[in-house]
Amino acid sequence: MRRPFTTQKPEDNTSPVESLSEKDLDLGSYAEKNLGGFSILCTGFNICNSWAGLAATLAVGIAQGGTVTLLYGQILIFILIGLGSTATLAELTSVYPTAGGQYHWTSILAPKSTNRALSYFCGAANIFGWLSICTGVVIQPGQFISAIVVFFNPDFEPQAWHIFLIYQAVNILILLYNIYLMKRTSWIHDVGFVVSLSLFIVITITCAARAPGHNSSTFVWTNFVNDSGWKSDGVVFLTGLANPNFMYAGIDGAIHLAEECSNAITTVPLALVSTSLIGFVTAFAFSISMVYSLVDLDAIINTPTGVPIYEIWYQATRSSTAATVFLAGLLAVSLFALNGCVQTASRLTWSYARDNALLGSSYIGQLHPRHNVPVWALVANSAVIFIIGCIYLGSDTAFHGFVGTGLLLQQISFAVPAALLLYHRRSTKYLAKKRRVRLGFLGWIANALTVGFAVITLVFYCFPTEVPATGSSMNYTVAVIGCMALFSTLNWVVHARRVYQGPRLPEGM
Repeated sequence: MRRPFTTQKPEDNTSPVESLSEKDLDLGSYAEKNLGGFSILCTGFNICNSWAGLAATLAVGIAQGGTVTLLYGQILIFILIGLGSTATLAELTSVYPTAGGQYHWTSILAPKSTNRALSYFCGAANIFGWLSICTGVVIQPGQFISAIVVFFNPDFEPQAWHIFLIYQAVNILILLYNIYLMKRTSWIHDVGFVVSLSLFIVITITCAARAPGHNSSTFVWTNFVNDSGWKSDGVVFLTGLANPNFMYAGIDGAIHLAEECSNAITTVPLALVSTSLIGFVTAFAFSISMVYSLVDLDAIINTPTGVPIYEIWYQATRSSTAATVFLAGLLAVSLFALNGCVQTASRLTWSYARDNALLGSSYIGQLHPRHNVPVWALVANSAVIFIIGCIYLGSDTAFHGFVGTGLLLQQISFAVPAALLLYHRRSTKYLAKKRRVRLGFLGWIANALTVGFAVITLVFYCFPTEVPATGSSMNYTVAVIGCMALFSTLNWVVHARRVYQGPRLPEGM
């Protein structure tokens, strides 16, 4: 069973966590601290890759609410997540830098009578959210390769099993890389960061400069589309926020690598804030360039390649070679992102197993003595991703229903500790006065925005994008989350209820 943090009760009137240090947060990890400040920033950015994440959903975002939802939605998401949620996470990380992140904070902040159950289910939501994000990235290389083949050979009809095989090959290769090479090549995240920013600059400038014409500012900034069947434009806008929301998918990535990062109480919060700011600037600039440069929206949405951004680049550059090079670059960026996602998700699963939350925790919660990575956590996550990939063979709609839950579950995991901070009135019992990130009054706003946006996502991200809903347009988020909740509850009843124990501050503090 986990012992509480070892901080001694202070004898004066200072905060009970005032003397809490990284040493006091000894969780039995013994992970090698091989990530510096720049590397943790690069890793966090690679995971989100905000401009690249939007590239995959750009045309869909324009179709679901028009450019108004896409562009103004990004500004709203930046306020809600880029400022609100990120500030909340940064402040908590500056006090409690652990791989468990949100569910560890929930365990510390929740009342003793509910902390075990509440933190357990917060952790389950966070893990399922990360598995959803990983799955959404693993599928991209297969889709991009298939798109290139179709682009140059229009008679080719890609089958689900073609993409499935590439999906599983990528899944296995990234698993092997993370087991055998990641610790030796941590600089790979730095390379990914440079490649991503370089590609962003080249694509953004080239498309704007080479486009045969540019759309009017009226179209770009005031065009709202409601062909969904919903009578309320507000519903269309709020359901359409899922597309700009993708620029912050995995924003908590740096948190779960805290135990492998030197001086985590400073570098991880800085990485979170930097990822948020760089992500918004790149995503917003990229989107503006693409929207001004696109020519035929119907051709983009109905492209036979199945990758609308490919058609946007072809229309803008008027060059099949340039468009294909850009897509190949996006494929490389997706592999860098996937590498970071898999690494981060494994550390979260490892931490969860360390707290005896999973069946097989004695294996999953261990670091390999030679490779110094959580091999069984990596294997367990890869196995789940493998199984989810099999769903793609039967129904790509059901598969994307699983992928779509990632954003919702991510925000729920942010909201639980934020709500508990509000419950405790942001007491210095839990937030040291001399913490590295001190939000003051703005902390109330950041916490409230985090909780409020979770409520919005919980409602509107479960709505179908079109009404009346059909089998292909139905939103299966509720069904998928129901299955996840059932699995988590069964694991709680059978195993975790007896042995799971998250971290707590010592009694009397």
